[in-house]
Amino acid sequence: MHPILFTLDMFGKPVSIHTYGVMIALGAFAFYIYGSTIAKKELGIPPETIQALARIIIISAVIGGKLFYYLEEPSFYFSPPSNMLVNFRTGFVFYGSLLFVIPSVIWFYRKHKLPVMPMLDIIAIGGLILHAFGRMGCFFAGCCYGSETDGPIFITFTDAATSAPTNVHLHPTQLYSLTMLLGILAILLMFKRHKRFEGQLFFIYLMLYAIGRGFIEIFRGDLRRGFIIEDILSHSQLISIMLIAVVGFIYIRMLKKSKPLDS
Repeated sequence: MHPILFTLDMFGKPVSIHTYGVMIALGAFAFYIYGSTIAKKELGIPPETIQALARIIIISAVIGGKLFYYLEEPSFYFSPPSNMLVNFRTGFVFYGSLLFVIPSVIWFYRKHKLPVMPMLDIIAIGGLILHAFGRMGCFFAGCCYGSETDGPIFITFTDAATSAPTNVHLHPTQLYSLTMLLGILAILLMFKRHKRFEGQLFFIYLMLYAIGRGFIEIFRGDLRRGFIIEDILSHSQLISIMLIAVVGFIYIRMLKKSKPLDS
């Protein structure tokens, strides 16, 4: 697609502005606007606290996403360690970001004496918004691309600067993911007024994302993401299965103990 949005001339040297980075920045801004507005309206939390929270989320997401990315091919990225700087602006694993963000956010909430479960519901919706922008960035950059297909739905990348193979019909897995994320977002927004316990939106988000992600993995073509069982079970699918089992168990227990919050 368009991995480079535009190029500037800075002191006689070309500086490329990558579309992926711009989309992430837009998503982070949208996340902050939603999070600060809802947190102040529903919980009385000032915007400056959400600003601090946003910094924690961004830092932990980058660390976790890059670490899991490096672990997909450790022999290259750690030998020598300078290889970790190769294409540093791209290449993140969402599950790595998620697994680092959750404990970081809970720590922040407890440190600042914020209500953990209601804030996780806000994070669920805001995170979906941010993630949707990120998937659009993936689409423009060509990363997280799909496998070859002869079906009626496909995308063909022609720009040599993209991460995807060029001039072949590929499953548009980035758009599959974007559609899934927007669908989950719509479900959470409709369910928001009828939730039975605080944190329910967050648990629903985790389960629905894990189910959708596990299914979309079938159509992924970037084999470097790694497999537990070759061509059968990828790392992300294993994490999805574990996430569904653990979160599903907690969700059912909490649902049995709850009653509608507006009753």
